[in-house]
Amino acid sequence: MITTRTPSMLRALPAEHRQRLMRVAREVSFPQGTRLFEEGSRADRFWIIRTGTVELDMHVPGRRAAVIETLQHNELVGWSWLFTPHVWHLGAEATTPVRAYEFDATAVRTMCREDPAMGHAVTQWVGEVLAHRLRSARTRLLDLYAPYGSGSYA
Repeated sequence: MITTRTPSMLRALPAEHRQRLMRVAREVSFPQGTRLFEEGSRADRFWIIRTGTVELDMHVPGRRAAVIETLQHNELVGWSWLFTPHVWHLGAEATTPVRAYEFDATAVRTMCREDPAMGHAVTQWVGEVLAHRLRSARTRLLDLYAPYGSGSYA
């Protein structure tokens, strides 16, 4: 399982932008086993985990969903909200009870359009998370389904 941490909002965004984002956050909690979203459904929000863990999974035809990554404290859950067509590319499930900050995607995209510096910082942060998640997905799928001894891609 991939355990390398993704860039946290705290490290990635300047204090001013973090503060603006936190003004539109609301605290939520999810019991263990709650599906936060399904691959292919509308991406209209995102979360920053406060406590607990969330697994990201990917539909694999003819097989059980493959767990791509396990997220924890201060990590971003969801990136599809930022990029059109705003549809989830993965699924997510709370594997423990989770407390998180939830953000309305439309409100955050509006803030980013109105403040280009903030928009750039948020896009940079989410882009880094996206790149990490794509590497994780590739590695995990190769671990699960590639023929033994097929080598690795550098």
